[in-house]
Amino acid sequence: MAITMIDPVEVSQKPFEDSHLFTKLRRIILVARTVGANVKEPTYLHSVETVELDGEIYDAVKADYDLVRETLLDPKRGFDALKSEMGVYIQPRTKGRGHGSTSRAFYARKSFLAEFINSTTKRLED
Repeated sequence: MAITMIDPVEVSQKPFEDSHLFTKLRRIILVARTVGANVKEPTYLHSVETVELDGEIYDAVKADYDLVRETLLDPKRGFDALKSEMGVYIQPRTKGRGHGSTSRAFYARKSFLAEFINSTTKRLED
């Protein structure tokens, strides 16, 4: 899931707590749905959740941001060294299909989304 574009100047200058990424994550609402097997089958609303960054998740997302920031600030690596393999919960990826694109965005990994969507499923089962 795309969260926000990576502005290398902004990310280089701002710690995580002051970043656009953190601001967006504090305001995000996750709407998950169950999709039918084909277009004729209905889709159903699974859950609606806010993202509460605290504890271990906060620390992991901050570490992901800091890794991107350190890469941008390193004169031997820089913007072109940002790769989708980076990050535990949040990854820097080429925006769009990546064929010749040089822009990058922060994306939430499936593991990040599962932290919030799975918590809803567990509460419903209780």
